[in-house]
Amino acid sequence: MEALTWIGLTALAIALPFIYPRWRLQRVLARPLPPEAVAVLQRNIPVYRNMPADLQQQLRKLVVQFLHQKKFVGCAGLEVTDEMAVTIAGQACLLLLNRPSKVYPALHTILVYPSEFVAQRAEVGPGGVITPGRQSMLGESWDDGRVVLSWDDVQRGAGDWTDGHNVVLHEFAHQLDSESGRANGAPYLGNPASYREWSEVLSRNFQSLRMHAMHRMETVMDPYGATNPAEFFAVATETFFEKPYQMAEHHAELYEEFLKYYRVDPRGWMSPPPPPAPPEPPPVSFAYSW
Repeated sequence: MEALTWIGLTALAIALPFIYPRWRLQRVLARPLPPEAVAVLQRNIPVYRNMPADLQQQLRKLVVQFLHQKKFVGCAGLEVTDEMAVTIAGQACLLLLNRPSKVYPALHTILVYPSEFVAQRAEVGPGGVITPGRQSMLGESWDDGRVVLSWDDVQRGAGDWTDGHNVVLHEFAHQLDSESGRANGAPYLGNPASYREWSEVLSRNFQSLRMHAMHRMETVMDPYGATNPAEFFAVATETFFEKPYQMAEHHAELYEEFLKYYRVDPRGWMSPPPPPAPPEPPPVSFAYSW
């Protein structure tokens, strides 16, 4: 009997670290997002008000889980407020709607700077010579469980939801990309057969963006996406959520792939952009005879 008791206690001790976090998470998820946090979503995510009620409910629940599981750290003297945390969590969780995925399982810490920050970078020159360098950054995503953000730029992204620039969407797209093993522009798609079409469509659009960037031609997407496939996926994600009408018009195949991946259509959350202004007529000249 005593041996059975010890076996039971040992089994419980082994299982407890796995059972307790799930039990605690279920208790947290049973509580709704506080009204003041919902007000932050309404204020700092302009499309929230236009989302269907079921997506709003999903987003609120995802934000509750995000805030419970992730740690926010202020850098360079910044104190992270509840509004900052909810704003970042709300924008990050937009990428998870209607998707049966966990809430960024590899991520544990979000570091927030007051404004753009300087990162140390090692530059490899001719002959493999490595030179220490410094680079100003708006955000970074690391595969060791960290995301770094500039709060000024988070606010800027929240203030204009139609310019295709959003540092939170960008960096958390990198987190999704990393879930397949490494950030290479091919996130986990679930079905192996999906990768062929994904690769073909994204490769064509990536090469097109590179060509446009090389010739300094204006495009729907930020030319920064031409840097490499991982940056292309992140930039295309920003475009998908902030300029969906333009992306659907100019990159129809790409938009369809993102519809399948993200399982939402942001066009339902915003009005179509106004048509371009017609060109001004040429000046009329008059000939007078005296």
